[in-house]
Amino acid sequence: MPTEYGPFQVFAYREEGNPNEHLAIVRGDVRGESDVLTRVHSECLTGEVLHSLKCDCREQLDYGLRRIADAGRGVVLYLRQEGRGIGLGDKIKAYQLQQQGLDTVDANRELGFADDLRRYHMVAQMLEDLDVRSVALMTNNPSKVEGLRRDGVVVTRRVAHLVEPHPLNLGYLETKRTRMGHVYDLESATPAPARPDVDYDPSLLLDAE
Repeated sequence: MPTEYGPFQVFAYREEGNPNEHLAIVRGDVRGESDVLTRVHSECLTGEVLHSLKCDCREQLDYGLRRIADAGRGVVLYLRQEGRGIGLGDKIKAYQLQQQGLDTVDANRELGFADDLRRYHMVAQMLEDLDVRSVALMTNNPSKVEGLRRDGVVVTRRVAHLVEPHPLNLGYLETKRTRMGHVYDLESATPAPARPDVDYDPSLLLDAE
């Protein structure tokens, strides 16, 4: 598949007992290889399709594809787990609660969900099919590393994956850092400039996804 980052191979996987189809987006020859640069990325329709500025999901996906293209080899595993596993409709409900002042964690809890419902058992099977022996995981989330290892994925190392924050997702990033254990230094990150065509309503700066 031709992309703005160059050609990738795309493999679709259907999870047994689940209508969702996951994708492996591959650059270069990864079969039989270890320490393969990998991004395990969960679907975010609002960010990736509608270009929502409430999160950094689209930027993280783009950055992962770009880093793999630069390296000449790697894998993005795109998982259909919208809203950290709660689904698109409930994610929109969570947005409404966030507009009322709750952060992403408390909004999910208000709806009766755990902080993160994502699962990674399918990742081990996808990597086995691709014959990838171990991965260097691009993530800021140590819990994702632990979850993948519990499900049988050999993660050799975590690769920091911070994208430029901007005024509308700073609250979201801070919540992920302070309440969900994500590792990054927002204070030293270079902020993206505010876009002149975007109305940065102060009421939107509380939090995001």
